[in-house]
Amino acid sequence: MKKICITFLLLIIIIVMAFCADREECEYLRIHIRANSNETVDQTVKYEVRDMIVAYLTPMIERSSSKEEAMNCIRSHLSEISALSDDVLRLNGFDYGARASLKRETFPTRVYDGVTLEAGEYDAVIVELGDGKGDNWWCVVYPPLCFSGEKVHYKSYLYGLVKKYIGG
Repeated sequence: MKKICITFLLLIIIIVMAFCADREECEYLRIHIRANSNETVDQTVKYEVRDMIVAYLTPMIERSSSKEEAMNCIRSHLSEISALSDDVLRLNGFDYGARASLKRETFPTRVYDGVTLEAGEYDAVIVELGDGKGDNWWCVVYPPLCFSGEKVHYKSYLYGLVKKYIGG
């Protein structure tokens, strides 16, 4: 009886994982900060903007229990993200501005501390500094791979499903 229960449980896990594999890319909300150019000063200020955005969004994202909730939170703060980014640029002597938006874009395969996100289309927070033609910085906002303090945390979709339906 015990073997039957274990086999049945493993079969359910395999079916859920197969179902999740098709949906996995949709469960991520990425962030993409595009520098004005590849000049050293533009690249340097890009990281200062990144630090400000991470500090600003972290408390909000940590309270989000779903990608949709994180997207709605960010959507309602896009003007603040742009304004804060503008402030960082201005404080560093730049006369170009920043634009924050939320849209779906194509990304290449990327590995974040052992978590691989396959190439494909993802919803993303896009922050363009000036012309936005320089090298960029990207990471994942939800689940919070970049927005959880110093240590990277990965929230398993499967674990979330089990927790949702079993409770706890």
